[in-house]
Amino acid sequence: MLEMSREEFEELVGEALDRIPVELTRLMDNVAVFVEDEPPAGDPDLLGLYEGTPLTERGEWYAGVLPDRITVYRGPTLRMCESREEVVEETEITVVHEIAHHFGIDDRRLHELGYG
Repeated sequence: MLEMSREEFEELVGEALDRIPVELTRLMDNVAVFVEDEPPAGDPDLLGLYEGTPLTERGEWYAGVLPDRITVYRGPTLRMCESREEVVEETEITVVHEIAHHFGIDDRRLHELGYG
């Protein structure tokens, strides 16, 4: 397994977020991004997870709720990648994938776009 500290992985996630066009990040609303070492036990290969209400499903009722949560998992990413460059690429794909869920884009469309 490739070795990378939690701090370095968090920096990669931050850099991936910084590469998202400002026009899109400006539209993100009430969402927080986290890094965890491992996903839930039932899904050990999960690279990222979006939990919340996509922007496309929010209505007038959407007020006073906790932020949506995007989690990127370090362990599975490091286990599947063979080089730092692969980790950078996979982290960026995962961040884009989960942000896309925040915008209401489903897995089928993400696979079509190459972010599956």
